[in-house]
Amino acid sequence: MAMTLRLPEDVEKELDAIAAADGVSKHSLLVEGARVLVEQRKRRALIDEAVDYVDQHHGDVIDRLSKT
Repeated sequence: MAMTLRLPEDVEKELDAIAAADGVSKHSLLVEGARVLVEQRKRRALIDEAVDYVDQHHGDVIDRLSKT
């Protein structure tokens, strides 16, 4: 998929510096950043589901423990 991305000048300069230091393209950095964001969101969703499960199934125990 082709797309145009307009970045603020300061962000582009920082990406240029990081890409040069790492010896990769800005494109590679942006793809890696997108992948990291996707994985973080997936992980956050799993954590939220786990917290909801524990709250629904063991909320009373957690409430009692918090009062001790």
